[in-house]
Amino acid sequence: MKPCCHANKSIQCTVSQCKNHCDNENYCSLDCITVGTHEINPTVDQCTDCQSFERKL
Repeated sequence: MKPCCHANKSIQCTVSQCKNHCDNENYCSLDCITVGTHEINPTVDQCTDCQSFERKL
């Protein structure tokens, strides 16, 4: 049986492929996340990444 997800209402998330995503709500279950970039000079939101992402198996 899957444990209950404790949605952190301060971190909205729609990435259902992440193991930290609350399946029934668009929130993350982590207390905090790390946001980073893969660009030298990010200029748009597509340049940023949730570095707390963990692939759901």
